[in-house]
Amino acid sequence: MTTISMRQKDIRPAPARIDFKGMKFLITDRPSDANMQTYLMELQKHNVSTVIRVCEASYKKDVLENAGIEVRDLAYEDGTFPPSNIVDEWFEVLRHKYNENPEACIAVHCVAGLGRAPVLVALALIELGLKYEGAVELIREKRRGAINAKQLSYLERYRPKSRLKHRNGHKNSCCVQ
Repeated sequence: MTTISMRQKDIRPAPARIDFKGMKFLITDRPSDANMQTYLMELQKHNVSTVIRVCEASYKKDVLENAGIEVRDLAYEDGTFPPSNIVDEWFEVLRHKYNENPEACIAVHCVAGLGRAPVLVALALIELGLKYEGAVELIREKRRGAINAKQLSYLERYRPKSRLKHRNGHKNSCCVQ
């Protein structure tokens, strides 16, 4: 089996890169210890500085951390939307990471990369100025089947709170609200 076909087999569906207003996200499904080297290569290709794990841990973090990639756990129940403490921590991570390195990409994964992870990215896109429909459409262009009806209803009701508001016209200079 060639490296390319093995890579496609190891990471399916393919990771979805979402770039919007200077912020970069990579939505993936959950890696395993068995495909961690392939996953790490994909993260490095996208300049990922942090991996947000929104499902229960299923792999050792040391391979990623030894490569200089921070792993943060923001797990919440499958098929639902994030509780407010997870949302608050998500935006805190984004503000900190993008102030630290504006060129970095934040990877987010749940089990399949279709529910919990896309919801967090959609929240960031909404905070950056997209309407919820635009955020969902942008994600679904790259992750078919992402975001279930309950999550969609949550995103429709979500109201941005200027959590990622840019200051003084600088694209990546976030304000802490």
